[in-house]
Amino acid sequence: GWRAALAGPAWDGQWYKRAFFDDGQPLGSAANSEARIDLIAQAWAVLSGVEGEPGRAQQAMASAHALLVDAEAGLIRLLDPPLAHADPSAGYIQAYPPGVRENGGQYSHAGIWALMAQARLNRPSDLPYQYFCHLSPAHRAAHPQQGPVYGLEPYVMAGDIYTQPPYIGRGGWSWYTGAAAWLHRAALEAIFGLKLEAQSLSFSPCLPAHWPEAELTLRRDGRQMRFILLRATPEQARVAAAAAGATLIDEGQVLRWQDLAPETCFVLPLTPIAA
Repeated sequence: GWRAALAGPAWDGQWYKRAFFDDGQPLGSAANSEARIDLIAQAWAVLSGVEGEPGRAQQAMASAHALLVDAEAGLIRLLDPPLAHADPSAGYIQAYPPGVRENGGQYSHAGIWALMAQARLNRPSDLPYQYFCHLSPAHRAAHPQQGPVYGLEPYVMAGDIYTQPPYIGRGGWSWYTGAAAWLHRAALEAIFGLKLEAQSLSFSPCLPAHWPEAELTLRRDGRQMRFILLRATPEQARVAAAAAGATLIDEGQVLRWQDLAPETCFVLPLTPIAA
C-alpha cells in the first residue's frame, strides 16, 4: 500500500509531496504557492529504504538540493516558500514567523537526514560534508560572515537557524541534544560510513575529496579498534598498513568485531581523487 501511494499520488513530478489535507489538497506540491517542497519527504524517500519508481529518489534529492539549499548563507531550508497565508492551514508551524523553526528555517533534524540521504545516494560525493558544514555549530561559528550573525555557542547544536530577512543565519533553540545525537550519527555512519551491528561492522565511506586521510578509533566491549581511511593506490596502502602494523580491509568488508584481539588496526584504501 505504501509503495503504491509513493508511486502514485505522493509523487509530484520532481519531488515527493509532504502530506494531504482532509479534503485531499496536497501540501508540499508544485501546486502550492507556499511550502511547495519539503525536505523531510525527500530525505525519507531515501532513508526509508522503500523502493519507488527507478530514479525518483535521486530526482527528489536533486530537487531538494536545488530548491532548499542556500550555499552562500550555509543553510538547508526545511520547506520553501515559508507559510504565511496558506489555506487550509498547515497547523502550528504556520504560526511561526516565516523562516523560523519548522516554518522554513534550517531545522537541524531534517538537514541531518538530508545529509544521510545524500551520502546513501551519492558516493563518492562532497555533498554530505558540505551539508555537515552547514549544520555544524563549530564550522558556522568560525565562519567570518556566518559566525557573527549566528550568535550562539560554537560547541552545542541549535534546533534551528533562521532563513529569512532580516535574521538570515541567526541560530535558535541551542543545546538541542536530539539534533546533536543525529549529527554524531551522520558523521560516523554517513561520512565515515561505519555500519556497526551487534556482532559485525563494515565501512562504506563518503569522505570529502580534500581529505587524503581520516581516522576513527572504536572502543567496544573491551576492544580498541583503530581504522585508517586512506586515499591510496594498492601499493601505497600496503606500505601504510605495514608501517602501522595494520591489516588491509576493503570497502564493505564485514568484520566480526567480537572475534578481534583487544587492540587492532586496519587500513581501508580509498580511490585517490584525480588532480
